[in-house]
Amino acid sequence: MARVEDFAKAWNPQPKGPGVIDKIRNTINPPPPLRHKLAMALYKLRVQNNRLEYIIAKMKERDQALFEKVVQAQIEKDTTRAAMYAAEVAELRKMIKSLLTAKYAIERVALRLETVMTMGDVLVGLAPVVGVIKDLRRYLTGLVPEIGLEMAEIGEMLESVVTEAGEFTSFMSVPTVYNEEARKIMEEAAAVAEQRMKAEFPELPSAFPSPTGSQQENK
Repeated sequence: MARVEDFAKAWNPQPKGPGVIDKIRNTINPPPPLRHKLAMALYKLRVQNNRLEYIIAKMKERDQALFEKVVQAQIEKDTTRAAMYAAEVAELRKMIKSLLTAKYAIERVALRLETVMTMGDVLVGLAPVVGVIKDLRRYLTGLVPEIGLEMAEIGEMLESVVTEAGEFTSFMSVPTVYNEEARKIMEEAAAVAEQRMKAEFPELPSAFPSPTGSQQENK
């Protein structure tokens, strides 16, 4: 009987671990550990997005107060004081625009994560997201260091998901198209931020350099 069992094992050996088909299936439909990491990354992204919204709201209040001082100084024909306040408004708006860009990029990343969790396809879906997270980490470190650190942690989490999901295709390199998509996401976020700035923030009096012009000079 033992010989029959040995022959059966030799003829149809049991795999020691998940085969290629299983790994492909796990990539398309991530197993619970990967889904948990994606859910945690999504939660952390939303927390950072809420923090950015709060910071932007406080800056917007500050902008309104300073803008009113510019107008009042002009009414009083105090051009020196008006110019001082206008310069402060311009700098503040540069920072607001930068934070808005980060906020919209985070929202795009969150949407992508939701799609990956719903539809699967981890490798294709997450590769550009990791690139965006790296850009945001560098982008935010100089503006809001604590959020930059959080983005670094989120990036490491998503990189581990991509690594685990992509073990069976370790011989493949990530196409440059993913880096291009990451760049496109950041550019689109910047464009939306620019539109919001124009819609929600009144222009400074023409006697002073506009914040938009100042932003262009500092690019």
